Amino acid sequence: MLLRGESGTGKELFARAVHVNSARREGPFVKVDCAALPATLIENELFGHERGAYTSAEARSTGKFELAAKGTIFLDEIGELPLAVQGKLLRVLQDREFERIGGEKPVKADVRVVAATNRDLEAMVAQGTFRADLYYRIKVVEIRLPSLRDRGPRDISRLARHFVTAAARRHGRMVPSIPAATITALVEYPWPGNVRELENCLESAVVIMDGDVLLPEHLPLARAKVSVAPQGAPPARVRTLAEVEREHILAVLAHCDQNRSVAAKLLGIGRNTLARKLRE
Repeated sequence: MLLRGESGTGKELFARAVHVNSARREGPFVKVDCAALPATLIENELFGHERGAYTSAEARSTGKFELAAKGTIFLDEIGELPLAVQGKLLRVLQDREFERIGGEKPVKADVRVVAATNRDLEAMVAQGTFRADLYYRIKVVEIRLPSLRDRGPRDISRLARHFVTAAARRHGRMVPSIPAATITALVEYPWPGNVRELENCLESAVVIMDGDVLLPEHLPLARAKVSVAPQGAPPARVRTLAEVEREHILAVLAHCDQNRSVAAKLLGIGRNTLARKLRE
């Protein structure tokens, strides 16, 4: 299964829903962030190694595929996998077995694989950075998750009330009411970080607010304010999504004193993904 969508649209949540509503629900759900590990460590993380496989390998290491036996493994940001590891993953999908690093005997892989990406895999296949055979193998069942800005006011309103209630209970506060003006502010914001950004925004508001009404000024959305042009004046230029995302990333970095690890965690993406976006 391949889940596609922008960062923060809830791909991991969807993968967990697939797991708990399947015959494998009693097995483990194991997540691997393919962008969070250096290329030299990803193969070891996925498949493990045998004792003596290399100098520091003093004992056998169990990989994520073994840990996920009889359950589900979620490969987040699969587009970040090196080509060499893509080949080993293809073998798992086709033959249901793999070998640990330094191993000689195949290990059976009784596991469901759910992959996710926000990358253009078709373009990567054309560029030769993603294997075509692996691409067609993982996209047998493909689901695209919409961005938050495409889900409409009703979804944003329902999600907002859910996140506010959850945040209030988590922090031991009274659940505040959400007036129409606050919902309007939420609906008008472009949400480059999607559902994850909405959740973080509302948790921040619940923590810092006073009183029992969550007002627009409690929301950390100052950069999203839109000025209304006088009647008859030409419309202001609408910023592109790339511009909004760039501003948001730089703002989060500034908030974290340029600490990329902390910024990546707040943005809900891997550190390698953040580095790539900064280069772009």
